[in-house]
Amino acid sequence: MIKSLFLCLGSIVFITGCKKNDTLPRVSEETAITQKVSQLYTEYDDRKKSIYNQSFSDRLFSPELKKTLEEAVAASNADIEKVKKSDHPDEKPLLIEGAVFSSLYEGFNSYKVKSVTIDPSGTSADADVNFEYTMSPPKVTWTDKVHLIKSGNDWKIDNIRFDSIGSSKDLKASLKEFAQRTK
Repeated sequence: MIKSLFLCLGSIVFITGCKKNDTLPRVSEETAITQKVSQLYTEYDDRKKSIYNQSFSDRLFSPELKKTLEEAVAASNADIEKVKKSDHPDEKPLLIEGAVFSSLYEGFNSYKVKSVTIDPSGTSADADVNFEYTMSPPKVTWTDKVHLIKSGNDWKIDNIRFDSIGSSKDLKASLKEFAQRTK
């Protein structure tokens, strides 16, 4: 009888001990946002790859920003083809040049997410990103603000408000203006 009881209790302990733990540790919202911003500046580093040779990730960009990026690249490609077929194929077409995702045309050597501010509703956030460019004197430093929106359980880049050192106010506006110039 005691053997049966121990066997039964042992089986129960074994079964409950082997239960799969469905709750995985979640990273904080600030950490998730910082990781998303780091992903942006790692995957879309203008020094490594041209914006023309990249696709725009659904997991990284909001649908609106992704569409705006794709429209700007398509408009540029159309202008490239138009110039090739024109009477003056040696003219320069409208191109997306320079660092697209930061204020300074030349890009950056390093960046650091300085702070993250999450809207009280929990549906949007801003990450202040400090940049540094040191390839030629003088050293240039600036801060851009990456705006993210919450989509399901994931954060997505929705816009970048550029520092005053650049000629554009924000990423979406500059891309839309560029696409309009090609028409």
